[in-house]
Parts: sequence; structure tokens; C-alpha cells
Amino acid sequence: MSDKHPVIAVTGSSGAGTSTVKRAFEHIFRREGINAGIVEGDSFHSYDRAGMKKAFDEFAQKGKTLSHFGPEANLFDKLEELFKTYGEKGQAQVRKYLHDDEEAAPYKQEPGTFTPWEDLSKDSDILFYEGLHGGVSDKDAGVDVSKFVDLLIGVVPIVNLEWIQKIHRDTAERGYSAEAVTHTILRRMHDYVHYVTPQFSHTNINFQRVPTVDTSNPFIARDIPTPDESFVVIRFKDPSSVDFPHLLNMLHDSFMSRPNTLVVPGGKMGFAMEIILTPIIHEMIERKRKAK
Repeated sequence: MSDKHPVIAVTGSSGAGTSTVKRAFEHIFRREGINAGIVEGDSFHSYDRAGMKKAFDEFAQKGKTLSHFGPEANLFDKLEELFKTYGEKGQAQVRKYLHDDEEAAPYKQEPGTFTPWEDLSKDSDILFYEGLHGGVSDKDAGVDVSKFVDLLIGVVPIVNLEWIQKIHRDTAERGYSAEAVTHTILRRMHDYVHYVTPQFSHTNINFQRVPTVDTSNPFIARDIPTPDESFVVIRFKDPSSVDFPHLLNMLHDSFMSRPNTLVVPGGKMGFAMEIILTPIIHEMIERKRKAK
């Protein structure tokens, strides 16, 4: 944890919708004039696309399972080192994973590869991570990334909705069949249970979207429930620091379901994130200025 060089991490499973939270943070950073050093979770995978395919086959031949959720396919120790080093010195080394031709073109590399490691700008005010493992721990390896995060945000749709979103995204945008995506979900289940879901016990704030329509069989759902067909359940780790009357007044049709939990209409998720997170970031920047 660091006052001088704060670290923010947004963590969520594949298809969870972490990009929505990332956009909310980007709006806040731009509006408040904050220079954030951006870290993409995919850049801490152990293998590029070709290497992952080869490693997957090798694991399968040994009767083992490899997935992007688990420790064998990720550099958990290097991610922990990144957060720790940035918190201490405001310095870090980062790289990018190039998902497609558009991202790869400026680097004159093939899609599915990594850019070289390089130093993060020394002028950054905050380190911002978005990906699968912002609060991950691996007891066997002695790694606990969450120890070095100042603000940990979880994005956690109920699991059926998460699977619907993943199936639709991977079939529409990545060309996979619904059967192939379903197989991936099943193959990742052990790592999902042991390395993804435990993170949400350590988050400062969780945003969980809950649909109000039938999602009982996510594998045959024809469409993704819209924001207006959902509620967002927002759980705060420390409710004593939250001005709930203000939030209830600002967010029409919201209500409290527990002393630490606010429920808002799904269409107001982005707005809720901004009014909740903006004062927290203001406080982090103020502590940073005083620490300097």
C-alpha cells in the first residue's frame, strides 16, 4: 500500500465487463487531469498466442489442464513485483499484448504477441490495472498481489450472466462456436474457483450486475440482458466511509439491501461508478501530494 504512488486494480473474469469500469476511470482521469500509467492484465500471461496453443497441447498430453485463469499461464510473481515496485518507487516495467491486426500494426508485429518490456512513464500519478488478476493470490508460490493494491475494484456479474456475455462476445467478435466457448468455460472451472472468485473477498468495492430476466440456461440464451433489465449490487468493504444518503439522493430508484450494500438500476451503473469513485480518487491524490 502506498500514499506516494497509489495502485488501482480492476479485476474480473473473462466476459465480466471490466471494460465498463475502465471507461469510468478513464473519464475520471481525463476530467481530473490525472496521468495514469495503464497496465493491461493480458500482458502478464506467460505465453503468447502460439506458445499458449503449444503449451495447452503439452499439458493435455500429460492429462493436465491449462487455462488463462491459473498460475501456469500467468506471471503472478511479476505482477506482484510490478505493484510492489511501483508503490515503493513510482517505477515499473510494462508491456502490451497485441490482440489483433489493428493493435499489432503500429509495432510491426504479429497479432497474439507481446511488445518488449519497457519502463513506465515516470510522470504517472497513479498505476491503473485492468484484467483477470488484480487481487490474485497463490499460496503455493507465496504470491499475494492484493497486498500491494490501494484500491481494488471487483466486477462480478452473477455467473450465468457472465457466461452469456462471454459466449456472445467470443462467438460474435472472435469467431468461436458456442460449443467451443462452453468447453472453455468448463475447462477453466477449477482455476476460476481457486484463482478468480477468491479475489472478490479482498475487494474494496464490488459491482455485481444481476439480471431481472430469465438466465437459467445461459448456454441457449439468444441475447444479453440489457442494462435496463438489470440491477447492479454494489458492496462496500468499509461502509463507514460511504455517504449513503448522498448516493441514494443522486441515484434515482436506488436502495440499500444491507448496511454495506447499495442497489442501483442497471442503466445507472456507469454514473454510479463515477460518483462513487471520483471522491475516492480525489482522496488518493490528496494523500499523494501530502506524502511528497
